[in-house]
Amino acid sequence: MKWLITILIQIPILLLAQDFPKKEIDLSQLADELFAVPDQDLNYEELYENMAQLLSHPINLNQATEEDLRILNILSESQIKNLLQHRKENGNLISVYELQAIAGFDPTTIARLTPFVEVSDPGQRVDMPLLKRMLKEDNNYFITRYERTLESKQGFKPEVEDARRYQGSPDRLYFRFRTSKPGDFSIGFTSEKDAGEKIKWNPANKYYGFDYWSFHMQLQNKGRLKNLVLGDFQNQFGQGLLLGNSFGLGKGSETITTTRRSNLGFMPYTSVNEASYMRGAAATVGVTTNLYLSVFISHTYRDASVTTDTTNATIASFQSTGLHRNRRELTTRKKITEIYYGGVVQYKINNLDCGIVFTSLEFSTPVVRTRSVYNQFTFRGKENTNTGLYINYNLQNFTLYSEIAKTLSGGWGLLIGTLGSLSPQLDVAIQYRKYERDFRTFYSNPFAESSIPQNETGLYWGWKYRINRQYTIAGYTDLFRFPWLRYQSYVPSTGHEWLLRFSYMPSRHVTLYTQFREEKKVRNLSEAKDNLFYTATGTKRNYWLSADYKIHPKVKLKTRAQFSTYKISRIFTKGMAIYQDINLDLGRFTISGRYALFDTDDYENRQYAYENNVWLAYSLPAYYGVGVRHHILAEYTFSRHLRIWLRYAQYRYTDRDTIGSGLDMINGNTKTDLTIQIRWKI
Repeated sequence: MKWLITILIQIPILLLAQDFPKKEIDLSQLADELFAVPDQDLNYEELYENMAQLLSHPINLNQATEEDLRILNILSESQIKNLLQHRKENGNLISVYELQAIAGFDPTTIARLTPFVEVSDPGQRVDMPLLKRMLKEDNNYFITRYERTLESKQGFKPEVEDARRYQGSPDRLYFRFRTSKPGDFSIGFTSEKDAGEKIKWNPANKYYGFDYWSFHMQLQNKGRLKNLVLGDFQNQFGQGLLLGNSFGLGKGSETITTTRRSNLGFMPYTSVNEASYMRGAAATVGVTTNLYLSVFISHTYRDASVTTDTTNATIASFQSTGLHRNRRELTTRKKITEIYYGGVVQYKINNLDCGIVFTSLEFSTPVVRTRSVYNQFTFRGKENTNTGLYINYNLQNFTLYSEIAKTLSGGWGLLIGTLGSLSPQLDVAIQYRKYERDFRTFYSNPFAESSIPQNETGLYWGWKYRINRQYTIAGYTDLFRFPWLRYQSYVPSTGHEWLLRFSYMPSRHVTLYTQFREEKKVRNLSEAKDNLFYTATGTKRNYWLSADYKIHPKVKLKTRAQFSTYKISRIFTKGMAIYQDINLDLGRFTISGRYALFDTDDYENRQYAYENNVWLAYSLPAYYGVGVRHHILAEYTFSRHLRIWLRYAQYRYTDRDTIGSGLDMINGNTKTDLTIQIRWKI
């Protein structure tokens, strides 16, 4: 049977290669699809960087697991099952174009999938010494990036008092090196100096040139040692209820696959977010064929505002910006020690994947937050310990997933759901979640309406129906309740959110869609009388119209219009943004640009729009106010070893004479950013 498939696939490969060209991964379109509803309180920059790191290394289809394929957020459960079944029955794939022989893989799906996967050469040697594999590995790079806002900000001016004036230059500098082979090894470092930070060498104060350094070394699949990460790392186990960094996409236009977290285990941390990494060691060992033990320990320094009285020091608040530009910001730098450790006992057999999770975190200084009406159940003290259990089970075209966890000094958290294919055309997802008001976690990221899994109950239902290869309709409904008071909502409340998206693809080169979303939440009104806060239900509605199309093999255009309204009490406001993108592919030289007009009444109607940026950098600005936004990005490939990017972006407002506030204020109505990036490959 294998020889017959080989013959059938190899005959049309030359023709197929013109339809599905293999090229370096371009994450811009995928990011635009996955983050198409970026109103949620998520760190999209870190989320994008994590996704970029995972997806910039093509997945080997002959080794990919279900979790590896799910993280792409491209394939349905039935497509994943069919691919794995095909591989089991017929052996390793010969070419990525063999996907056309698998049920459910239409040309559109294959075209989207191809840039993110590969089929390794069967003759490739993987048993040579590690150093030789590193030197021969094509997947390595060194990046240097320079960024600067051309206008002068208030914090750099000499008339500002010394304690508040920024000590460093307005330049942002960024360096990264990484060499890796998926499933084998990864070694790298990242360093960054933010604008306003000073370059200095002072080991006593944990300064080693740049303000921020990150490093890692990872080995995988060395006998019983399945994974070892030394240095900076992150993790994703179960549904992220206890162990989950920024991998959860939340709600958006992808209504099915983003509801479930992938069980990725330990991964190197390469982001520049200075508040999300763990630093130490993490390892996964195969105890038996089906039993795995994962353990980690982290020792880090965190930024915090520490208050001291005559006898004790306490943490009033944590600082997560990572900015250390003046004396005031430096007083919070690396002020406390955090020790974080835990483990996962995982059992995997056939369609079952389950595990027991334990985590414990301890601060060197107790947390004593200023009490308010809504935060009476947030974490206080020095130590927080959690334990939990997760179970994932695949049944036909469905995957069932769940996780339950308990804060030993507090409440419970629960998440349970299923997603799959009812037919080749219809995919569905149903999920229930409940996080008690005294359930307290750090480094978690489960599916939730709020930014932290606490004080929330919700029921989500998502669906996607492919009418045919050209027409798709999708949507979701999420009903949620907050049993206790929350930030900006000083009353127990309920709310809902729903979305409907209609897509039309008359060809691989044309994509049209329209999308509508509504969200209702209870909010405090601005006025407070007699020490009482009055609340009302705020209704936010978003509308999108979009067209992506090629007018020439080298010219791609995107036209989009976004509108929104917000109503609370008797106040009604609105906003809009209209923009035109153009992308030119001239071989070694590519250029893209945007011209956008925006007009919003208030911040509630800010318009988010993903922008093309240099490789591995993310841009999702909020258009707020009245003005024009435009940018141009040029990329030139000198050789397979050297590539350079140049980006110019500017806001021009018509409703103000200053931009920003405080030390970041710019006098004038324009803000211009310049970015230069160079990538060398060994």
